[in-house]
Amino acid sequence: QVQLVESGGGLVQAGGSLTLSCAASGRTADTYSMGWFRQAPGKEREFVATISWTTGSTYYNDFVKGRFTISRDNANNTVYLTMNTLKPEDTAVYSCAARVRAGAFNYWGQGTQVTVSS
Repeated sequence: QVQLVESGGGLVQAGGSLTLSCAASGRTADTYSMGWFRQAPGKEREFVATISWTTGSTYYNDFVKGRFTISRDNANNTVYLTMNTLKPEDTAVYSCAARVRAGAFNYWGQGTQVTVSS
């Protein structure tokens, strides 16, 4: 089992920045990759970004390319999502996820609210 705890959400004005953190604990040695997802009110959850725990390679959804950066700190079992040039449409609950192999994500955090005011 892997436990995930997000932090860093909050209220920010459009054009501002936030950095989310996700601390992993438990069987983190089995981690294959970690990712960030978000869900806005009344909408489906959508993929934001993912990072390989071993190689550090990253992949982003098109709508965040150039604005968001996913990174990791293996020593502290933490993954980050740095969000710049935030837009009101980025308002959502952001959740961290981990998986032990390619495919579906196995573990999920509780999520952290990000609200971007116009």
